[in-house]
Amino acid sequence: MVHVYSCHPFASQQIVPAEQEPGLMCCGGGALFVVATGGCKVEAYGMGQEGCPLICRFATMGTVKSIRHSNIGDYLVTIEEKNSATYLRAYTNWRYQAQEKARVGVRLLGHLLRGAALHGAPKEQMEIIEIPLWEHPLAVACCPVTGDLLVGCPRTLGLFTLKRQSQQQTAPNQSISVLDFERSLILHLPGLTPQQVALCSGYIAVQSELEVLVLKLDTIPDLKNKQIAASLDTHTEGCETNQDPDGFLFLPRHQELLGGRARECGLEVILEQTGLDERGTFTFTYILYRRFAPDFFQGCSVEEMRLHSLQLHPVFTGNGDACGGEEPACVFCFCSLPTTGYLYSLRGGVELLSAYQYPEKAQEAALTDHFLHVITKNALQCFTVRCAAVAARAKDPYIDTTMKACPPSSLEVCALRIQLFIGLRTLCVDGRRVALLSAADIDTPEETERSARRELEFKEHTTLTGIFLAVGIEPSNTPALESFLSRPFLNRKWSRPKEPSAVGAGHGWNLYVVDTVSPLALYEEMVEYSGRYEETNCLHLLSEAHLLLRASLLQTRPAHTHPDTHTNRRELEDAFRQSCAQLGDCYSRSDQKHCHLALPYYRMSGLSVTDVIARNHPLPSSPGFYGPGFLFYLRHFLLEETREILSQETADNVVEIFSQSEPSQLVGVCASRCMVLASPASALSRLRRLEAATAVSVPLTVTMATMALRMADQPAYRQLMERHAEMLQVYGFIEEPRLLLHTGVQDTPTHSTTHTPYEDTHTHVRTHPPPEVLQPHPTVLALHLSATQPGLLVASMVALQQNYKVKLEQADTVFKELGCEDSLLVDFWEGMLMASSQEAVIQELLFRLASVYIDRLTPPQAPPPQAPSPQAPPTQAPTPEVQGRSRSLKTADDLISSCSHYGGLFPWVSVLTPPSTKPNMEQEALHKLQSVLCGPSLEVCSILPLLDGVSEDTMEGLSLHLLCSTRQGHYESSMEKLLDRCPQAIIPYANHQLQDTHMSLWWQKLLPELCDRTRTSPENSILLAALKETLVVVAMEMSPLEFLELLPDDGTAQYFLPHILACSQRQLIA
Repeated sequence: MVHVYSCHPFASQQIVPAEQEPGLMCCGGGALFVVATGGCKVEAYGMGQEGCPLICRFATMGTVKSIRHSNIGDYLVTIEEKNSATYLRAYTNWRYQAQEKARVGVRLLGHLLRGAALHGAPKEQMEIIEIPLWEHPLAVACCPVTGDLLVGCPRTLGLFTLKRQSQQQTAPNQSISVLDFERSLILHLPGLTPQQVALCSGYIAVQSELEVLVLKLDTIPDLKNKQIAASLDTHTEGCETNQDPDGFLFLPRHQELLGGRARECGLEVILEQTGLDERGTFTFTYILYRRFAPDFFQGCSVEEMRLHSLQLHPVFTGNGDACGGEEPACVFCFCSLPTTGYLYSLRGGVELLSAYQYPEKAQEAALTDHFLHVITKNALQCFTVRCAAVAARAKDPYIDTTMKACPPSSLEVCALRIQLFIGLRTLCVDGRRVALLSAADIDTPEETERSARRELEFKEHTTLTGIFLAVGIEPSNTPALESFLSRPFLNRKWSRPKEPSAVGAGHGWNLYVVDTVSPLALYEEMVEYSGRYEETNCLHLLSEAHLLLRASLLQTRPAHTHPDTHTNRRELEDAFRQSCAQLGDCYSRSDQKHCHLALPYYRMSGLSVTDVIARNHPLPSSPGFYGPGFLFYLRHFLLEETREILSQETADNVVEIFSQSEPSQLVGVCASRCMVLASPASALSRLRRLEAATAVSVPLTVTMATMALRMADQPAYRQLMERHAEMLQVYGFIEEPRLLLHTGVQDTPTHSTTHTPYEDTHTHVRTHPPPEVLQPHPTVLALHLSATQPGLLVASMVALQQNYKVKLEQADTVFKELGCEDSLLVDFWEGMLMASSQEAVIQELLFRLASVYIDRLTPPQAPPPQAPSPQAPPTQAPTPEVQGRSRSLKTADDLISSCSHYGGLFPWVSVLTPPSTKPNMEQEALHKLQSVLCGPSLEVCSILPLLDGVSEDTMEGLSLHLLCSTRQGHYESSMEKLLDRCPQAIIPYANHQLQDTHMSLWWQKLLPELCDRTRTSPENSILLAALKETLVVVAMEMSPLEFLELLPDDGTAQYFLPHILACSQRQLIA
């Protein structure tokens, strides 16, 4: 379906002052090139200047049959005919022909003018490059991205690469750059005769009468094969019209093959690489194949049912342009039948975007970024295109999300205007200008002779009838006489000869240049025009206007530094924001299917929530209720944490809107950070009304308690918080975490600077900071809980982290903002350690807790004394960190019993550091650190650098160092330290640590060490007792002979005899 709107895309028209009737024309580079009918001269006119003045004219070497212009290289290429031979020639530096008596150089492809040919010649001269071909050319096309040349010949295509070569002049250090071509590739198409060809950024399109084939050329480096045949089904009989012996006519059936399926088209393609391309060897991929079946019910004859206007059109989205070597973001293919045009998107998946149904038979069409221009016999038609919608999605992955939106590429097209002309023949387009050639119909000689004969017969009949009447005879009363007068009496030899001037008299032609209006002016007209339509058509027309601005922003890139360009871009950006706001308004009142689009369009408009609320009013049919799209926008705005804080008036208005339209969303609305200025009394009254109408829920109760807290109504707050147990309240915070945390950036302005639309893909005045910038901050309720119910706060934060509502680092920030980094933050880590099951998180938490415990055991170091500055005020003495700390929520015994990562203290540790009857924070930290070291999870190596600050002079420090040494397997050194510092702990240590594989240390290390020490200190009862216990263990583990070998030579037999007997008796029993 094609929508028709009476807009005015055409601004003005000029008549080109051509002296002879044009036969061919093309345009490009701001110039219109005209070839007179049957002539050998090209005239160039300035399309962008007033009156289209003549730029230059130059003669060609033959009769021009086809002409094309390339913006890259600014050259012309022609197919010429002379003496029944067809030639392909390129004309470079044609603008120098504006000078009188300018020289012209003629050379062959690849043969630059050298030596005497350039000696004394001016640097500026037009060159004619003769391009030899293996067959006569049928069609030619230039690549708008690279300037390469594609030539279509019967059954083959030739690709010529544009080259720029520097050529030395006679003067020293002087060179000029000249254009040349290199024949790079020949494509053999045995089953297709090209009538039109197109080339764009590696894409090749070929068109016959009813077939279109699109290929994509690629290069593979270091590939040895110079000829690659993509052998597909070579059976191409279905591609042509055949006639069987019985006289039946077979017509091809319709076929459309997209993407990888196009290789099934049955057309064989063979590549023959002929150039020395440094990029590698060419390969190709089938992209699109379409064969059209003739449809004689559309008012077209067999001769008229053929394709025309093949075009490959690139769209760029970067800061560069085609001249800078930028690859196009999208490439589109257009072809047309007399009654229907087809537009395909090729890059990123082949897709039919639009099918254009013409109201009458089209003769030619041209595709641009903004429009599709089509000419019929007596009209110029302008259709909208979907190139900008495809390009926007190719550039920005956030299109079609809650952040950004764009009208779909499948949006139905519309015709903006039908401009009447007489006898249109052809058109060409350059930018925003359309060149048209019109000529009045000229009768054929047969028709002229037939008209003259009828005129003479009528005059003869009138004369004879007058003669009969003069003599009194009425011919109508005599049938025989009437029959006689009805016969023609004049033979052909009596017919009046045709005068030479009669045929040409009154017939004329005109060459027009039509300017299209600026996109901004057309957008404003379309917006004004949309007010006359109902909602559906209004939305369609506003979407068309939006795509028009997107296409203009793609063309007007920020890289352009001209001040007029900057001014125009700013105007386009303002209009774009206005367009987004208008589309947001439409979708805010739309049905449920598309109402979600109000959110991204309002975001792209840069409007604040206050502005959006002012633009939306209750539905006329339901007072007090708003459109679903508007409510969807408000919900998402309040759910997403942003920088914007609503004023009290706006916030109260939002509460009122949801209380009327969606009361079930009130809890989330009141919990939003944007609503912190809302009146708590008004919100509480509506929440109580909601509670009365629905069942009681924990989030609702906690939200009501928050409002009471903001009102400083402590009795009401306590009464509401006591309704539910703390565990249920934890579940309530999981359901609505914003009751505890608000994500945002503090001390930031409400509005940020405006981004340019196509740098951030379309303007966000209220920008959303990157995820790493957004940090959670505690709410008023969280601050109150930290002082009154710290256990509930810690349990809730642990639950939020486990349910992926907050990250570990973000929770650290929250507790630091609460001023509880020395107490509740440690309690949070301990709670996380009990709940977490991820090894990486466990090790991180153990390291943090060990660091805190060690820090609490380390005396604070006073800063070095500094001389007071006379300008600085006196500072207070540093307060020890221990002061002001509150007790932990869980003791070491609680953690040992509830957390597997905390282990019970080893017996020898209790001997070194007996529990204190008056526990303090340092004693609690020591107990927890020892428990962590006694547990199975902590990687001891990670905290060894931290223990360097803990002295071994105290028993507390010694116990920590011994625990680490033992965990590392340093048993011998640990036993030596114990024997030196606390020998009474050596047996508990040995009983606990020297087991299994380490049992041999009893007699290899401990027994010799005790013997040596008792020898030097025979009165030491602790060492003697330890020696006795060691002998008992050794005697139980060894045979009598082995035991005797271990005894010292100077030992007393009476002392060791009982142990020897015990060892012997154990062996006898065994």
